Amino acid sequence: MTTPLDALSSDHQLIPVPEAFSRQAVVQTNAYQVRATQDRLGFWEDRAKELVWTRPWTQVLDWQKPFAKWFVGGQLNACVNCVDAQIEAGRGAKAAFIWEGEDGRVRTLTYTQLGEAVNRLADRLRHQFDVKKGDRVTLYLPLIPELAIAVLACARIGAIHSVVFGGFSALSLRDRILDSDSKLVITADGGYRRGEIIPLKATVDESLSSPTAVTHVLVVRHLNTETAWVDGRDVDYAACVAAGSTTCAPEAMDSEDPLFILYTSGTTGKPKGIIHSTGGYMTHAKYSTRVVFDLQETDRYWCTADIGWITGHTYVVYGPLANGASVFMYEGAPDFPDKDRFWALIAKHQLTIFYTAPTAIRAFMKWGTEFVAGHDLGSLRLLGSVGEPINPEAWLWYHTHIG
Repeated sequence: MTTPLDALSSDHQLIPVPEAFSRQAVVQTNAYQVRATQDRLGFWEDRAKELVWTRPWTQVLDWQKPFAKWFVGGQLNACVNCVDAQIEAGRGAKAAFIWEGEDGRVRTLTYTQLGEAVNRLADRLRHQFDVKKGDRVTLYLPLIPELAIAVLACARIGAIHSVVFGGFSALSLRDRILDSDSKLVITADGGYRRGEIIPLKATVDESLSSPTAVTHVLVVRHLNTETAWVDGRDVDYAACVAAGSTTCAPEAMDSEDPLFILYTSGTTGKPKGIIHSTGGYMTHAKYSTRVVFDLQETDRYWCTADIGWITGHTYVVYGPLANGASVFMYEGAPDFPDKDRFWALIAKHQLTIFYTAPTAIRAFMKWGTEFVAGHDLGSLRLLGSVGEPINPEAWLWYHTHIG
């Protein structure tokens, strides 16, 4: 650990920063600590100014306990900050997503390609399915680029997305569709998990077997498998977006307008929908992703979380893209076809940042170091863990054997 502080007063107690961080990042992080201590609201106002706003706010924080409203009166669009702003900054040819499927397929989307895909879907949502600002759209997809595209397309037109993890049952999916009063579902014919096909479309059909507000189901042909089809309701994703325009005007969103709903797991009763608003969420997503991971322009960043969880929303989509990062996505399990899959992916794609859960690390420990030893992990410069406190044994194993 190191805490260089040549330019700052020694009167302030500073938090040590990992040696993997660049010196510039260490100095900036220490400056942030001083600024946040001296002027908390001014600090967050400065961070908000790093986003693209179409209308400035009139008040940083309106705190009427227990309700907090951030950047009152300001307007912005999350998709614009993740896509348009990055293209305008000269990152059009840079990889936004590098994806590998469990079956070995690889796809890369540059920021320009991502923008075109998002605009096409957003255009169809708005003009073909009459999805408007404030409408809810349920996303039930495997971890494929179309899931991130759908998230951003909803944000672009002001629709509130509700991502449901692809491992949830038809009953769990139905509960979330009903509670959110979604008018549209975007799903896939299926996904892979340890070589097995997860029949996502069939699960959607079961969840909609009795009345809901859903009028259409947009289906990604991810596996090109035979699937039941409901005429008049089901729409082929590829044909739909092919007819979409590559330009779609973004909706101006108030800072406090909802961006997405994410439901609790429901293990202690009925799932509860947590609503995340736009301005405050995007401010912290961009800031925390940059400073926690010391994001550099050349980084290839992998957060192993599914977008169905809050970590995936913030640290696979909104945070990294708002910083113009190259994000790696993998659809599949860490132990298929063998227990070295993650290490093989890191070596193959020369990933520089790896962010996973202590539960996964403990599984790696159990499997043994022989699965690590056969792969060159020299590209890694920073490791993270997420989701729960990490126990000392797992931390030491991670530090010793991964980097």
